[in-house]
Amino acid sequence: MTDQATRAVEHEITVEAAAKDVYRLLAEVENWPRLFPPSVYVEYLEQSGDSERIRIFATANGEVKSWSSRRELDPDGLRITFRQEVFTPPVAEMSGTWILEPVAADRTRVRLLHTFRAVDDDPEGLAWIDKAVDTNSRAELPSLKANVELAAQADERTLSFEDSVRVDGSAKDVYDFINEAGLWSERLPHVAEVRLTEDTPGLQILRMDTLTKDGSSHTTESVRVCFPHHRIAYKQTTLPALMDLHTGYWQLDEDADGVTTATSQHTVVIRTEKIAEILGPDAGLPEAREFIRTALGTNSTATLGHAKAYAEARR
Repeated sequence: MTDQATRAVEHEITVEAAAKDVYRLLAEVENWPRLFPPSVYVEYLEQSGDSERIRIFATANGEVKSWSSRRELDPDGLRITFRQEVFTPPVAEMSGTWILEPVAADRTRVRLLHTFRAVDDDPEGLAWIDKAVDTNSRAELPSLKANVELAAQADERTLSFEDSVRVDGSAKDVYDFINEAGLWSERLPHVAEVRLTEDTPGLQILRMDTLTKDGSSHTTESVRVCFPHHRIAYKQTTLPALMDLHTGYWQLDEDADGVTTATSQHTVVIRTEKIAEILGPDAGLPEAREFIRTALGTNSTATLGHAKAYAEARR
């Protein structure tokens, strides 16, 4: 602790991987939603040499927060320093450093340092930040360890794919249909019940009961980050039993003729220990990959089809 108003904390973990591989993973922030449980979406704002500005959307203590950070990359020193420049209360200041210390050729000590203070030096705000940093760090470091250690392997558990449709209508109208997910139980046959909350414009929590082909349903909850009128990125925080991770986005690209290409992208990590229970004792990863590809692709293509009809009716 540096003084009564500013707090400095450190978390660490040892990873069975080379330090340069750990560094590379940390440097590629666009992959963070796949690697760290709290992260929902990260975008680059500026990049110049080893300096960059990024915007991070993440959950903290059950709430969705966003902030911008400046990062300085030091690949030779195996360090990445960061400093928040736009803050969401109760945070008044936040900075830190990733320090990677080689223990052996394939083992690395990862240290994560944070220094922060609260708005108006409020003790309750400082306690909230302290809890959020501790919770997120304790989630991030084991996840980083697991994903770095899997990176050297051919991981068939991960599946990424996309589906697209051509829409003779504006990106705005397609966006409106996808953005207004609170109406999906009225607009989409495969959605039985839905609840959408949006306390901060553009940051949504979507809880949904989705019907499957056999008439059963499963409940999912997602955090969505909305960028009118071209992209909605999301990460599921309540997952179907067969998945360890599900992230994705809806991407809308309108050309000069007013024709929109609407794309649904998914990235999934399969929960291998549930395959036999859900798909039968003879099923393996190939069957699980096909099952998930079909199920998610069918639903997202159906959603795109209804969005297409909605947009084309408004031309």
